[in-house]
Amino acid sequence: MHEPRHPAPGASSSDDTLDLQLADELAALLAEHENADAGRPGRARYSAEPRRPVEPGLLDSVHDWPPCRTPAGTMRLVPVRLERDLRLITAWMNDPAVAAFWGLAGPEQVTAAHLRAQLDGDGRSVPCLGVLDGVPMSYWEIYRADLDPIARHCRARPHDTGLHLLIGGVPDRGRGLGTALLRAVADLVLDQRPDCGRVLAEPDIRNVASVSAFLSAGFRLSAEVDLPGKRAALMIRDRELRDLL
Repeated sequence: MHEPRHPAPGASSSDDTLDLQLADELAALLAEHENADAGRPGRARYSAEPRRPVEPGLLDSVHDWPPCRTPAGTMRLVPVRLERDLRLITAWMNDPAVAAFWGLAGPEQVTAAHLRAQLDGDGRSVPCLGVLDGVPMSYWEIYRADLDPIARHCRARPHDTGLHLLIGGVPDRGRGLGTALLRAVADLVLDQRPDCGRVLAEPDIRNVASVSAFLSAGFRLSAEVDLPGKRAALMIRDRELRDLL
């Protein structure tokens, strides 16, 4: 749905055969992610994710944020682990509809480099899987917008927090799920980051479905801004307006 800060220009094309192939591959990868813990058949490994104490850091311990309820079920942000999640995220990035805006199609090394830049950084951006009722179905980046290049375009305030979202499965797109998740996660950010007054996003202005989802999730269109590789719609969800929009 949403795209990173430096998307590749242009879009790829797809046909029905490729869509079916991607669906089969994603189904197989999701089956792997739902394998049982040792000796505990039928239990998705994400449902028992160990929670280790970490320093609050720049994003107030995303690792320890609680699950949030959505109309579609209970969603938890689970920080990415390369050894567990790389194949799944790579498969999502190679979906032509995703690659058109994320620009990360290619072998696992391409996705791994994008993830490592965050995982090995100072904590200003945290890549996560969105796990809905135990099933990983989306990829998120929670980042400090006031410490990001976007800050030069939006009169950033201290602790402004940004969101990037990718919905992985084709069946999960286009039915209002993105709107529900964006509203829930934006509210989660505001609940868990008391110093944060605004949640920001910057979808490509051509990505009409993404812009519409943000508007429906209580974000307002603040401006159109030119970012590297795209003209973006600057979307803002304000703390003081969260109960009105």
